[in-house]
Amino acid sequence: AMSAEEIAKELLAVWPESFEKRDEERRELPDLPNAKRGKVVMRVAPNPNGPPHLGHAKQLLLNWFYVRKYDGKYILRFDDTDPKNKVPMKESYVWFQDEAKWLGVKPDVVMIASDRLDVYYDYAKKLIEMGKAYVCTCDVEKFRDLKEKKKACPCRDLPINEQLSRWEKMFTTYKEGEAVYRVKTELDNPNPALREWPGFRIIDNHKHPRSNARVWPLLNFNSSIDDHLTGVTHILRGRDLDFTEHQQRYLYDYFGWTYPNTVVNGMLSIEGVPAHKSEILKGIKNGEYSGWDDPRLGTLMGLRKAGVTPEGIKQLIWDLGVRKNNVTITRANLEAAVKKAAKCPTFVE
Repeated sequence: AMSAEEIAKELLAVWPESFEKRDEERRELPDLPNAKRGKVVMRVAPNPNGPPHLGHAKQLLLNWFYVRKYDGKYILRFDDTDPKNKVPMKESYVWFQDEAKWLGVKPDVVMIASDRLDVYYDYAKKLIEMGKAYVCTCDVEKFRDLKEKKKACPCRDLPINEQLSRWEKMFTTYKEGEAVYRVKTELDNPNPALREWPGFRIIDNHKHPRSNARVWPLLNFNSSIDDHLTGVTHILRGRDLDFTEHQQRYLYDYFGWTYPNTVVNGMLSIEGVPAHKSEILKGIKNGEYSGWDDPRLGTLMGLRKAGVTPEGIKQLIWDLGVRKNNVTITRANLEAAVKKAAKCPTFVE
């Protein structure tokens, strides 16, 4: 068994600020910007294309800690609108809810984006009617060349009636790759990735477990609509998605909405443990891992099998707090957090 001194050394290696000269018992999460008690609404929006892992636990718990702090509302939303590159797993929807319960997280609302496609279609049509979006049938290479040259494609300024007709044809006539719904931006935006960004695409022959739709919103479209409609006030945004705000603000500006307060939150991983679904799947198929719950993995079901407690994970996330930079911990760090939680927990729910 590790001594108290050894535990302290392990903790010091991962978050030295915890050992500054102050009473750690009084340590709290930093205040959210513009937050009022009883008025905070936060959401966690995973893509259910695999089992939740320690990184997901960080998002689940930090949002939970803040919602509890401000007596707010907690939304668990499944952003499952990419059946081409990130095909959802039917089991994953249940896994996320089970693991949230294991961690003590109690969402007030559970939403599934693929159940709300008609809502996104309505707003897509409204944008076309406002002259803020269009359906592009240009060749991909031709469009890319025009975008680089800061020039409009021939589709951009077609009459609204023609745009609405094209929008309907995305559901009935056009095939995958033949038409893309685009949100209008400044053609000369300094960042080419922000120019005329795609809001919807056609995806045929997919294997989505909940919907056979063929017109699918891209994440920045449906996420913007849902964040507004559900009254989200604060977003803890993964560092890997920091860029998304710049695209989403176009929709908020066009509709006259107020954008939520955002705080960038770095990702969390375990040293030497595969983080990508494809890598884990490969290991399962070749027999290296026994399954998603292999105790050597960073999935929550694997960590639980390895003896990690939900209190230990809460302590780990509490002590790490909100950080812009990505953090990689060791197994020893995790074990130290479990022991700290068992002996002298300092997290506050």
